[in-house]
Amino acid sequence: MNGTVSARSTDNPAQDGPAQLGKRDRNQVQPQDQAAHCWYRFILSYPPHLVRDYLQRLNLTADQRVLDPFCGTGTTVVECQKQGIPSLGVEANPMAYFASSVKTDWSPAPQELLTLSDQIADASQRHLDAADRPLETFSDEAQRVVLKGSISPLPLHKTLTLLHDIQMQAPLTLAAHLKLALAKAVIDHASNLRFGPEVGVKKPKEDAPVLALWQRQVQQMAEDLAQLQPRARTAKLYRADARQIRSSLPPQSIDAVITSPPYPNEKDYTRITRLESVLLGFVQSKRQLRTLKQELLRSNSRNVYTADQDDRWVARHEGIQAIAQAIEMRRQDLGKTSGFTRLYPRAVTLYFGGMARHLAELRHLLRPGAQLAYVVGDQKSYLQVMIRTGQLLGEIAEGLGYELVGIDLFRTRLASATQEPMNEEVVLLRWSGQWPDWTYPYAMSAP
Repeated sequence: MNGTVSARSTDNPAQDGPAQLGKRDRNQVQPQDQAAHCWYRFILSYPPHLVRDYLQRLNLTADQRVLDPFCGTGTTVVECQKQGIPSLGVEANPMAYFASSVKTDWSPAPQELLTLSDQIADASQRHLDAADRPLETFSDEAQRVVLKGSISPLPLHKTLTLLHDIQMQAPLTLAAHLKLALAKAVIDHASNLRFGPEVGVKKPKEDAPVLALWQRQVQQMAEDLAQLQPRARTAKLYRADARQIRSSLPPQSIDAVITSPPYPNEKDYTRITRLESVLLGFVQSKRQLRTLKQELLRSNSRNVYTADQDDRWVARHEGIQAIAQAIEMRRQDLGKTSGFTRLYPRAVTLYFGGMARHLAELRHLLRPGAQLAYVVGDQKSYLQVMIRTGQLLGEIAEGLGYELVGIDLFRTRLASATQEPMNEEVVLLRWSGQWPDWTYPYAMSAP
């Protein structure tokens, strides 16, 4: 155990594994993969074909079980279900958990879904046509949670009217699908949100055909269901914190892990789902938002709290501590004094400490010989100090008794601020089933 990367991909495609397949953008969803996957996705999601590549590379079959402990909007569990491989997903964000649950539920009859959506749209149109009806809007508390200007008053009124009619008329067997279709339609076409390196607000849309946009999304969902329904549901979802995963799942029940945790950067992942989280009732106040953030892996300065202790797990990791020190020195040199900027070094150590805590918990769930694939990316979000996430994660895993099999290059992207090439990689691990006979070397005290 020397803390070095034991294998890293070269420029030779024959040696690189499934990631190196041409020059096109590897992170795009291929047309043949869109069914269910595109019902709702994070802008930061990884593509279904990457999951499929590693299902094949790791020789996973229907007799085994795959876990995604950072499930997000369900790319791994949906693709496993398409391939007939049992899977489990763990996700702390309630909106993402909801989306994953819906995307793996292929039980609704397509025609029943369409017929009901037509009936609800007709009812909503009648309600919208009522001249004496005031504009529906969010409560004052909920309004303080969403980004200011996320959606204009008239599209919001139409959306809330439609949502009310879905809640009143749809049976439980169909309501979740109709709500997810509404979230997708609103975020993509009726809101004022724009998604790039960060989520922001663009020029307001004074109006939008919300009912027609929603029906179009339901139509696509019904077409997908007609294609997907012969396949049984093999995915099970849990809403839980990946750092406290042991209590949610049975011991030694996992054969493989395919996942992409948050990266150590300044992206507040809750901002990506803020509007739909409020719209569907998952977050209704700043207090609830704070509670949600405390259940997430610390990956940015906006979810760092005084009582956090995950950084103890990497207090003796020289590489991570050197990065934190370099960030602090750069902050002082640049004269940055904001509260969030001062938290940058701690955000980094909390992130890697949280990943160590997660990997330690995970050992209890893995069968001997379990194979793991973690999609992570290099980062320079913290004052342009380089963070080689994959290499550091590999070192942490080795310290916990995992074998570092290698690191594949998935793709190279350009940093938004500097246009510098940055690697996204797949860290490959194996769990032997043998607990190490040493104390975890990077902790301040034995975890």
